[in-house]
Amino acid sequence: MKAVVYREPYSVEIGEVERPTIQHPNDVLVRITSTAICGSDLHMYEGRTAAEPGIVFGHENMGIIEEVGDGVVSLKRGDRVVMPFNVACGFCKNCMAGNTGFCLTVNPGFAGGAYGYVAMGPYMGGQAEYLRVPFADFNCLKLPPEGHETDFILLADIFPTGYHGCELAQVSPGETVVVYGAGPVGLMAAYSALLRGASRVFSVDRIPERLSKAESIGAIPIDFSQGDPVAQIKDQTDGEGTDKGVDAVGYQAQAHGTTEGKEEPAVVLNSIIETVRPTGRIGVPGLYVPADPGGVDENAKRGMLSVAIGRMFEKGQVMGTGQCNVKRYNRQLRDMIIAGRAKPSFVVSHELSLSEAPEAYRKFDQRIEGYTKVVLHP
Repeated sequence: MKAVVYREPYSVEIGEVERPTIQHPNDVLVRITSTAICGSDLHMYEGRTAAEPGIVFGHENMGIIEEVGDGVVSLKRGDRVVMPFNVACGFCKNCMAGNTGFCLTVNPGFAGGAYGYVAMGPYMGGQAEYLRVPFADFNCLKLPPEGHETDFILLADIFPTGYHGCELAQVSPGETVVVYGAGPVGLMAAYSALLRGASRVFSVDRIPERLSKAESIGAIPIDFSQGDPVAQIKDQTDGEGTDKGVDAVGYQAQAHGTTEGKEEPAVVLNSIIETVRPTGRIGVPGLYVPADPGGVDENAKRGMLSVAIGRMFEKGQVMGTGQCNVKRYNRQLRDMIIAGRAKPSFVVSHELSLSEAPEAYRKFDQRIEGYTKVVLHP
């Protein structure tokens, strides 16, 4: 079958790989109809991780079930399903507590698994024609047989992840919220804050297309290239700052006024601590892992940052972190889409064929031609 295969930094190609098969009675085989390129795929694409040549990318996947293992009881051939990017067993201590992003079964020696992602287990990605889904009764979310294709694919990751940022921050009706980053997850976090009833949501970024998209959903754009975002937001909140904050950037952050391309991995965390008022809450779904941020010190490459913990303590703030437990939210978010209460597909900029993936990766990585979120259709 055809799949997006990593070859070397800044190079993926459409290659022929072995079609997956049922390996366990709990598996299903899904014919992929939509799969998306994620910002975290770029970490591998840019050579920042230990990804080896030959890995098939793709952890945001949906499609139609083609084959069903003998042990699967709730699914059948022809069902339309979307899979959380988290591969989870459903029965370990963490899964039973709802922390499916940190499953203790699927990836021995590491808490959590994912499709097509380095260090996240032996699970081929779904930027391909077919995908094997383990523990399928638990991992597949059934969908209506037709409609909302571009909305539903976002249930695999970025819509729940943006919502998760708001849950970590405990965003409540009437509150003010700042979201650092207006990429796909940041836009979903801003959107989720508005869905949860926030009175004002500030969206911080420097890319005009992203800020325009944030404004289109009712967020207040803050361009950090035009000045300190903390000062800009405090000017609009009577000097108090916001009630809540979400960091949707992670370690690839850049400070205002710095040279283009120079990363300062702790700058968003420190800015959000200053932006959020005393006793406010902060959610961090942005990725902070040992990796290879460009142009930073060795401590940052090991995931050790200079964060103003003393200032955070002084302000009595609470911070929640970690990747999204998608199954905690995807069923409710699916039902909001079906009911017409949510339409997350506004974030999608391009829908392309699988064969166009190499060029899509290049343009998404360089943030050109309005590439914000790309959905591929094998």
